[in-house]
Amino acid sequence: MKLVKTLLWVVAAVALLGGGAYILKNNKAKQEQEVKIVASKIEEIVVNTAKLEYKDLSADFTVNGNFEPIQEMTFPSEMSGRIVNVLVNEGDYVRVGQTLATIKKDAIEIDMTQAQNNLQNAIIDNQRYENAFKTGGVTKQQVDNSRLQLKNARAAVEAQGVRVRDTNVKATIAGVVNKRHIEPGSVVSAGTQMFDIVNVSRLKLKVAVNESEIVNLRVGQNVKVTASVLPEDAFVGRITFIAPKADASLNFPVEIEVSNNNKLKAGMFGTAVFSSSDDATATKAIAVIPSAAFVNGVSSNTVFAVENGVAKLTKVVSGRVIGNYVEILSGLKVGAEVVTSGQINLSDGEKVKVVK
Repeated sequence: MKLVKTLLWVVAAVALLGGGAYILKNNKAKQEQEVKIVASKIEEIVVNTAKLEYKDLSADFTVNGNFEPIQEMTFPSEMSGRIVNVLVNEGDYVRVGQTLATIKKDAIEIDMTQAQNNLQNAIIDNQRYENAFKTGGVTKQQVDNSRLQLKNARAAVEAQGVRVRDTNVKATIAGVVNKRHIEPGSVVSAGTQMFDIVNVSRLKLKVAVNESEIVNLRVGQNVKVTASVLPEDAFVGRITFIAPKADASLNFPVEIEVSNNNKLKAGMFGTAVFSSSDDATATKAIAVIPSAAFVNGVSSNTVFAVENGVAKLTKVVSGRVIGNYVEILSGLKVGAEVVTSGQINLSDGEKVKVVK
């Protein structure tokens, strides 16, 4: 009886073990099947695409900037003294060489008189030594010393003359007095700021152009310019400067000179309209793809081209950026399909599923 019970327990244990193994085997097979299904689903990465095609696009592009004076100067004093007269007010137009203010010069004129007296004495002494040298009364060294003293006396008179002239503060550029920092009675020292003068007869529109567009610009090129506060007016500017080196944002500073019709003010917001044609409305068929197709930006010159359901990392040579499109110079044939979204999940040679 005891033996029979033992046999029953053994049979039950074997049955349990066999059943567990069968279940585990079925679960494993099921999991493997599920993995295969998931793997088959992610083998093809879903992407959007666009084709390289010719489009009639205007090659014009616009860049914004600010107008600045063609010339401006914070006019400093060149000497110390007390201001006697201020001859101009804020808003006055001044010419080159016009006297703006005068500085008290009594002490300087006294120094000038003394220098002139010293010069007269030096002339008389030198003449005496020159005559005595002819008769052998003095040495060559004494004559040379008298000549040197004469030169120094003349230099001292010239120096005092410069100081006297500097008491008349004169404009070195033509323009409008934008700010006056002094009043009669003010005491100034060398370098004291006295006037801000700006020349706005012409203005400079300063803009920054990206690397894909800068190659199409040249100094002397005419540019259409508009101002945000004067939407009805259009101005003709001329490129006067193109920086040979990009700034920290990888753009190239460009300056455009614009004639002022007395409507524009320095500091206003302006827009430069660059065109590759004399006709601002001209269009041209250009082979382009969306800028979104580029991996890590247009500057990478890299896209994923789709061929037979496979994404291939492809190098291209890009040209102008026109709105949301980029000109393709080489690397792709017309009709080539490129990925425009989903690149972040792609690697070279992966299968893709195109969603139209």
